[in-house]
Amino acid sequence: MARESRIEPEVEQLWEDFHSCVNVTSDQLRTWLMVQGSGEEAFEPEPHLGLPEPGRHILSILGKRKVDLTAEDIQVMRETVVEIQDLLDGPPEEGLRDEQWRHSLMNLGHDPLNQR
Repeated sequence: MARESRIEPEVEQLWEDFHSCVNVTSDQLRTWLMVQGSGEEAFEPEPHLGLPEPGRHILSILGKRKVDLTAEDIQVMRETVVEIQDLLDGPPEEGLRDEQWRHSLMNLGHDPLNQR
């Protein structure tokens, strides 16, 4: 009989909060991050083609099961939830027309235009 790993209630709640805040699929986030990562820097003599952080770590978490989370994953999830909520609680006057605000959210896996 397989032994089940016990997930702490705090981590269970964080998992739910994280997946409520991150409202894009891993494919959508990967595509967005690749676009961000291939900006002007991609055309420099030594291009940086890596995906930007923390989006890269968020993308990694989206591909995991709860039982596979590391302490670092849990910390990134906490920070992501707080940062997304802070951005949503204080939108700029221009709202969705403010590209910097929307892009900040999208880098964290939240698209304010996505009604998922």
